[in-house]
Amino acid sequence: MELQTRIPLHKESPSIDYGSKVLLLGSCFAEHIGAKLAYYQFQSCINPLGIYFHPKAIEGLIQRLVRERAFTREDVFMLNEQWHSFEAHSRVSQNSEEALLEVLNKQLKATQAAITQATHIFITLGSAWGYQLRENGKWVANCHKVPQKQFAKVLWEVEDIQTCLGSIIDMIGHLNTDVQVVFSVSPVRHLKDGFVENQRSKAHLITAVQKLVASDKVSYFPAYELMMDELRDYRFYAVDMVHPNELAVDYIWEKFRQSWIDEEAYKDMEEVCAIRKGMAHRPNFPESESHQKFLQALQLRTAAIQERYPFMSF
Repeated sequence: MELQTRIPLHKESPSIDYGSKVLLLGSCFAEHIGAKLAYYQFQSCINPLGIYFHPKAIEGLIQRLVRERAFTREDVFMLNEQWHSFEAHSRVSQNSEEALLEVLNKQLKATQAAITQATHIFITLGSAWGYQLRENGKWVANCHKVPQKQFAKVLWEVEDIQTCLGSIIDMIGHLNTDVQVVFSVSPVRHLKDGFVENQRSKAHLITAVQKLVASDKVSYFPAYELMMDELRDYRFYAVDMVHPNELAVDYIWEKFRQSWIDEEAYKDMEEVCAIRKGMAHRPNFPESESHQKFLQALQLRTAAIQERYPFMSF
């Protein structure tokens, strides 16, 4: 898709190559970029405990890691025949308390391993609106359809977000001294909060992040700005008019590639893409000699790239 680029982008350093290990945390748009990295077989880990929208939820997760505090029965509850945790997304919810605690602590260990080994951590912030349990003042990552009256909905001020993000950076530095932290703001519109309220929320997030992007180990990728400026047309939205559609995701991914991925990795990315397309091909005559030769050639190409990068799995 050819559009005139208005937002300045430049090649960031240290950029991502096939030796990098990338962790993506935050909103569902982090998962869009994570899915692209996974498609091209980069070493990546995406939201082990599910989607997080609010900075406080991400801070709480990393705080658990720093304090080495496992999930216990006090951290879970049952609602509608499912066990949930206010600190995790509903996709990790389970049918029993024991199963949920097992999954939570397994994914917590996976998150710790990902942070300590990462070369890059991308954190995509979704909303400055946070939900606080009225009974104990605890901030939650997910409401799990608990009645709204049990929460206080609060718009965090810029200073609160800045302090929270500063805490996240410090704690990540405690776990990994060499990692590059990259913030972005999700282009997904939270219109359930209201049109004006969504804009206020995004503005608070952007302002807070920009106050922090001064260190050589903290960067910013303008996903929100690309969507709002260069793709400012409803044809780039899904049918819900909230989420970016595939065309928009591909466009922002291309800008991400130009900005963050080492050019030396491009050739291998093309090879991975070719192998994937070859594997997805469905022939009219699978037993034909030509198709068998095609499969043999594909197998050789796969073996060759896996010899260079043993972590790849097709």
